[in-house]
Amino acid sequence: MARYQAVIFDLDGTLLDTLEDLADSTNFALAAHGFPRRSLEEVRRFVGNGVGNLIRRAVPEGTSPEAVERCLADFKAHYLTNMQNKTHPYPGIPELLKALKAAGCPAAVVSNKFDGAVKGLCRDYFGGLLPVALGETPERRKKPAPDLVVSCLEALGVPASGAVYVGDSDVDIQTADNAGLPCLSVTWGFRDRSFLLEHGASVLAETPQELLGLLL
Repeated sequence: MARYQAVIFDLDGTLLDTLEDLADSTNFALAAHGFPRRSLEEVRRFVGNGVGNLIRRAVPEGTSPEAVERCLADFKAHYLTNMQNKTHPYPGIPELLKALKAAGCPAAVVSNKFDGAVKGLCRDYFGGLLPVALGETPERRKKPAPDLVVSCLEALGVPASGAVYVGDSDVDIQTADNAGLPCLSVTWGFRDRSFLLEHGASVLAETPQELLGLLL
C-alpha cells in the first residue's frame, strides 16, 4: 500500500543518468564557438538549474549574453538528437516505477530540463509509467519555484498534502519546500550525501530499493 497519493520525481540524477550526454552536448556547443571544453565533473557541478544556467556556467567568464544564447541554441539542437546516446535509467528505477503503478500510486516528473527533452526521455525510457512529465517552459518558472509542481499536482488531481517530491539536489529540496511537499533525497545522482545534508536534506535513500521502502 502506498504512503502517498502521488510521487513526483526529478529526472536527471534521480531517474536517469544523463550526465555524459549533457556533457557531450555542452562540449559540442562550446567547441562550435571556440570555447574550451569542460570536464564531466565540471558539468556535474553545473547542472540542476536548467540548461540555460548550465551553458552560462560552462562558457568562459565575460562571454556576451548574445554569445551565450547562440551557444545555448546549439546545445539544445545537439542534445535533442543525441540525448539517448549514453543516457540510461539507474539500476532498479524501472522496477520501482512498476511497483508504484502496481500499488495504485501515480508517478510523475518535474524537471528543469527543457520540456521537449523531458517528455521525449520519459516516453522513450518509461512508457506509460509516468503519466505526467513537465519541464521548463517560458510560461512557468523553473525550480525551485513551485510552479511546475503545482501544475503537476493539478494534472494528477492530487493535493500537496498527498504527494512527495523525490530528487538528488539542493534545488529539489528547495522546490519541495516551496511547494509544501516533503522531500526524499537520493544519493546516487549528481550530488553526494554530505552535500545534500549540508543543504537541508532530512530523509535520504541510498538505493532505489530503499526509496521504494519509504514510498510503500
